[in-house]
Amino acid sequence: MSPAVTGAAIGMLGGLGLTLVVSRLRSRRITLDQRLAPYLRPQRTSSGLLGEPVARGPLTALERLAAPVMADGIRLVTRIGSPTADLRRRLARAGRAESVEQFRAGQVVGGVLGLAVGLALALVLAASRHTDLPPLVVLVGVCGVTGLLARDWALTRQVRAREARMLAELPTVAELIALAVTAGEGAVGALERVVRTSHGELTAELARTLADARSGTPVTTALDRLAARTGLSPLARFAEGVAVALERGTPLADVLRAQAQDVREEGRRALMESGGKRELVMMIPVVFLILPVTVIFAVFPSAVVLRMGL
Repeated sequence: MSPAVTGAAIGMLGGLGLTLVVSRLRSRRITLDQRLAPYLRPQRTSSGLLGEPVARGPLTALERLAAPVMADGIRLVTRIGSPTADLRRRLARAGRAESVEQFRAGQVVGGVLGLAVGLALALVLAASRHTDLPPLVVLVGVCGVTGLLARDWALTRQVRAREARMLAELPTVAELIALAVTAGEGAVGALERVVRTSHGELTAELARTLADARSGTPVTTALDRLAARTGLSPLARFAEGVAVALERGTPLADVLRAQAQDVREEGRRALMESGGKRELVMMIPVVFLILPVTVIFAVFPSAVVLRMGL
């Protein structure tokens, strides 16, 4: 190969290599965005030590797997269960801090447990007594619905029990507030003294009312919120009476004593009505059990004597 051809080949290879190097450098050239990125990177606003720890383990994986199923169950319970507004009001009346979603999740868990119990009973009946399939399906369904509604029934009973305790505490609390007002305390001071010296369900509600009043809410508005949170008409009248007395300047002690007397009279009337209803209920065993047995004991000896005489 001649030197001229060799030189031309070397020149072509050198040019080709230079072209590849230039293209490689162009492809690796840092853009303006890449240059400014280190200076525009968002800074951490809080310490990394304060971050929530990442939960790891089999329970976390199980929760992630069960989350979609739980969400579907909550939507189903929301459709067939109590309305959300009514449930939220009953949770507030029961004094429970859980949300509606947490309560629905508990209902889903109760329904699953009811289905499990019903399925276990169905398997036992099928293995021992060879029961037909339709009754077993009905049994499983009934157990599931019972487990689903048991939490709702328990909430209703809790609301009734709590409101009964509040109604029993109302006359005493009203007289304590009246005594504090008579001694020279203001409305907020009287509430604070009663909350500090007494305990109970009504005291807890008054503590919330006092917290609202301390946060800047007018006392009348806080009392209106107390009346709205509870389902007791005597307590609502008590809160409205105190609010009206504060707005119009009526002597608060007299209003509170009158409210306490009204609550006691209403409780006495309710007790008399309950006694009358129980009296009617007590007549059922007397008429259908004790009276027939008494007649049998009175007539049977005479029937035996007549038969022996004949």
